[in-house]
Amino acid sequence: MLTMPRAHPREFRDDVVAVARKGEAPIAEIAKDFGISESCLRNWLHIADVADGHRPATGAVVESASCGS
Repeated sequence: MLTMPRAHPREFRDDVVAVARKGEAPIAEIAKDFGISESCLRNWLHIADVADGHRPATGAVVESASCGS
């Protein structure tokens, strides 16, 4: 039986995005350090950029907290 990964709390996602936005380490390294996939982190960054008005909402990116490791 396939199960969905548990959703990460908003505070966790916000912290990971803040670390990634500092640009002090590669996205892959940050994702690994926090136990999430690189694609999950890139998705969170995109969502945060749209929410903060840094980029327009495009495509089918849907806010999802269920990125698993």
